[in-house]
Amino acid sequence: MLAGVGAIALSATANAGTVRMTVAEYSAKTGPYFEQVAKDFEAANPGIKIQFEVVPWDNLLQKLTTDISANANADLSIIGTRWLVDFVEQGIAEPLDSYMTPEIKGRFIETFLTPSVMNGKTYGLPIAASARAMYYNKDLFAKAGLSEPPKTWAELETDAKKVSALGNGVYGFGLQGKEVETDVYFYYAMWSFGGEIVKDGKSGLDSKAAVDAASLYKRLIDEGATQPGVTSYAREDVQNLFKQGKIGMMMTAPFLANQIRAEAPNLKYGVAPIPKGPGGDQGTYGVTDSVIMFQNSKNKAEAFKFLDFLFQPKQRIKFTIDEGFLPVTKAEAEDKYFADNADLKVFTSLLPIARFAPVIAGWEEIADTTTSALQRIYLGQGQIEPTLKEAAAKANAVLKK
Repeated sequence: MLAGVGAIALSATANAGTVRMTVAEYSAKTGPYFEQVAKDFEAANPGIKIQFEVVPWDNLLQKLTTDISANANADLSIIGTRWLVDFVEQGIAEPLDSYMTPEIKGRFIETFLTPSVMNGKTYGLPIAASARAMYYNKDLFAKAGLSEPPKTWAELETDAKKVSALGNGVYGFGLQGKEVETDVYFYYAMWSFGGEIVKDGKSGLDSKAAVDAASLYKRLIDEGATQPGVTSYAREDVQNLFKQGKIGMMMTAPFLANQIRAEAPNLKYGVAPIPKGPGGDQGTYGVTDSVIMFQNSKNKAEAFKFLDFLFQPKQRIKFTIDEGFLPVTKAEAEDKYFADNADLKVFTSLLPIARFAPVIAGWEEIADTTTSALQRIYLGQGQIEPTLKEAAAKANAVLKK
């Protein structure tokens, strides 16, 4: 994806005293937030200007790849932490350790800082973090005669069929099969059946756990326990169905609660852990996005000064509340908003079992291969075992590179 970029002789492109930052757009609140932070920082630090560019998430990696190749990248950028290994291997990311005081390093919750530490060096600071849990519609559950959310996937299958039996365009289990994180939605079940994405350097897609998970999802589709045409539904589409009261259960991140409060305040919902598998296994997806400094920046001192400002409690608490993420610093976690939030407590309770995307080169290619295989299975265009075996072979070829 970034092949060849590291060979380019990088040089700074920003003016001295002006720090440029590429920002991922999480919501309509992202741009206004950074505008205000830039104003506040500039007022407190005369002589340093902040310029930022807000880029939609789906376009961010391509935007960065193009900018780096053209030697036009900013000084700082938000990235998916899972991309970091490629940036580090190609000499694009600057180690931050020489800029960080013990006080700054100590601000972060270690769980979220660790994924950005490679070969003993810190290459990024976590700016956004989330885990996944199960949302369920209390009204639909009551109509279906269900008093509590399922604790196992077997119970989920039974409950989903009962909710779908209500009819009128209502379905038990919201399943995404399009675009970003279709593979992740599959891992929730695969982990619960005891599987791993990568184990001992090999793909787990051809494991019994993967077959069991894919069989469960295909069965839910065939039984009418999911919405029809799951490969046409991205995460946002399934979330919209949930907000419309048409879905009994779905797995997603804390930010859906923010959306429900704003867009569907009368929806009665609950948040519960991801169900357990037959052996008691359970897993949730932990996600972090990080801010990195580019090695070719000519404004490194000024850029890190801005990072120091960005990761102080006032800025962090507003960002995390606005965007509906989990706290990444200890000061945020101690704030009353987070300490007393019942929904977030479910997510934070799952952090000890959270799994992150493997820190391996070529991860996005493996994720795309997995998504493609799942889409064929969901559409009935491929038998489960041979399709997963073929995908595992492709993933193993990437892992050997």
